[in-house]
Amino acid sequence: MTENGNKSFAESLKIEIDFIPFHAVFRHFNLRNLPGDFAAAVNVALLAFPQGMAYALIAGLPLSYGIFGSAVASIAGAVFARSHFITLGPTNATSVLLLSAFAALEMGSGEKLAILPTIILLSGLFLVIGSMGKVASLIQYISKSVIVGYITAAAILIITNQLRTVLGIQLSEGVDTSTLVQVLWHTVGHAHTFNWQSTLIGLLTAGVFWSLNHYLRKLPNVAITLVIMSLVTYSLQFAGITVEKLNSVSMGEWNLTYPQFDLKLVRLVVGTSFAIAILSLLEGISIGKSLAARSGGKLDSNQEMFNLGFANLACAFLSGMPASGSLTRSMLNWRSGAKSPLATLIAGGLIVLAAFLLGPLLNYVPKTALSVLVISIGISLVNKHQIFLVTHSTGSDKFVFYATLVGGMLAPLDLAIYLGVGLSIFLFLRKAAAPELVEYEFNEEGRLTQKKAQEDEVLEISIVHVEGDLFFGSADLFRDQIRRIFEDKNLKILVLRMKNAHILDATCIMAMGELIQFMNEEQRYLIISGVRKKIYSVLERSGMLEKIGTENVFKEHPDNPTFSTALAMKRAQEILGGREANVTIYVKPTDGK
Repeated sequence: MTENGNKSFAESLKIEIDFIPFHAVFRHFNLRNLPGDFAAAVNVALLAFPQGMAYALIAGLPLSYGIFGSAVASIAGAVFARSHFITLGPTNATSVLLLSAFAALEMGSGEKLAILPTIILLSGLFLVIGSMGKVASLIQYISKSVIVGYITAAAILIITNQLRTVLGIQLSEGVDTSTLVQVLWHTVGHAHTFNWQSTLIGLLTAGVFWSLNHYLRKLPNVAITLVIMSLVTYSLQFAGITVEKLNSVSMGEWNLTYPQFDLKLVRLVVGTSFAIAILSLLEGISIGKSLAARSGGKLDSNQEMFNLGFANLACAFLSGMPASGSLTRSMLNWRSGAKSPLATLIAGGLIVLAAFLLGPLLNYVPKTALSVLVISIGISLVNKHQIFLVTHSTGSDKFVFYATLVGGMLAPLDLAIYLGVGLSIFLFLRKAAAPELVEYEFNEEGRLTQKKAQEDEVLEISIVHVEGDLFFGSADLFRDQIRRIFEDKNLKILVLRMKNAHILDATCIMAMGELIQFMNEEQRYLIISGVRKKIYSVLERSGMLEKIGTENVFKEHPDNPTFSTALAMKRAQEILGGREANVTIYVKPTDGK
């Protein structure tokens, strides 16, 4: 093999993941950015600390897992990120997925803590391996309707679960609450355990939080509300009104956790882990791309996927929860003036400091107050605007949304994710599997234009424009449409214009081979124009280029889209020996005609 060949092969195997991109932050550190990074870090830490507790409460885990998980994810997320657009940590979506999975597995608190590191470790491995395989771009084939449907179902489940805490309703030990229907059924069945004192504290919390958000929106109102309600409940206990409090958190709870590598356990949780990985990727990349676009920046999806995976690996060993991209913290970090990943690194350190200073005081915070704040977060997740868009755009978007939403209510949420993603990919393949074949002609001015169908015309050269990708789902349709063209015995040359084809897989290569064999038998010729570099490489590696003939394949010219087709037509005239030929278009039949 030549030196150039070796280089080309090496480059083809290159994994463009920067394993420690944070060194660039220090190398290009600008002191003028520090105030913005520090201000953003303070704001994010003030939000992340109570949110971490809330997400732990949602998942049914000790509060320390949410707090330490927020700190670990923020710090790890700063080390391996190239941008400051995504702030990592526990989120509503992943927390409620854990809740649903634990309920479906019917596990107690001790069993949850035992298997949690394994779930997070597998999620992290899926993300890291996926980033090295550069699969982050594949999320473009998953409809936004899936995310909207899942988030809406998760929000309803969060609200319902926390509402019974606010009402003081106690469920019997071991009841299955993995779906919304089951939660509602058991909540109604245990309505006799209603506690008016808990409900009173809940109503007071809602009033305080609403007032702060209405009049003092820029303050860290979640944290302020918890402080106020801690003082209120402390005072009310002298009047004989007592409610359940949160457990205190000490730094001694921050221990190394060790995933279990039992094959039986792995088989049990691998589905949940993969669903968390998909959900984390969808959340994180969609948030990052949105903020990057608004900032005029750029997001490396595969690098952020690697970053997300490593953050989960760190959480698996450091008493954390699954890490994902947090919409609220990412938006706050960006709006607060963050300029680099240093902001999230500082935020992680501040969360650790808050755990050390405030953790022991959490036993003054009423559990009902935190549940009310979780409900408010759940309500904010129901995005009416997005729901309107996905239900009024196309029929397939509407179908995917409602299928995911209903699936999330009737089945565990990890199954709802698989249902939504599966339907989204199926509908994409269904649409992409029907590439339009449009023929073109040269008009009187010498320009290449789509030609109107004409009757009783002698066909000799046909220019077919492939509108869509050629992969396994479209192979049969592609083959059948091409064969229809050859029903006319006068057609001698077929020019495939593939400027808009980005994919060509083995199935379509085989179909093309059959087409070439058929054409050779009939003494006809295939010419391909507008071939993209990637498609040309596929033709070359598969040996199809040799069968077609390099003289019959013309690469695209980005600066002149019609140039390759002009060369193809020149080649066609050479094949015909200079004879005058009609250049016509194949009009795709419609309505079965």
